[in-house]
Amino acid sequence: MNGKQAERREQWRQMIAEQEKSGQSIRVYCQGQGVSEYAFYSWRQRLRKELPVTFALVETKATSEAVVIDVVLATGDRLRIPGDAATLRMVVSVLRERA
Repeated sequence: MNGKQAERREQWRQMIAEQEKSGQSIRVYCQGQGVSEYAFYSWRQRLRKELPVTFALVETKATSEAVVIDVVLATGDRLRIPGDAATLRMVVSVLRERA
């Protein structure tokens, strides 16, 4: 991959992350950025295939409060999951589907 392709990929990664954080629908975000929804969805799918979901260190601490599990994804996103087994199984299942 040449430098121009790498730069374009990084621009799309940033736009996709920005849209997710903005809370705007993809349609509204794309209209505001002047890009097509088709291109947005296409790049999002392409980049997700390149970056499978991977996990980092997971720590639990026993306290008198309810147990919460923090999961930090390779993307830097942090998930706070209630410590019950059913919820954890559901979250892991969803992450596997998206990989």
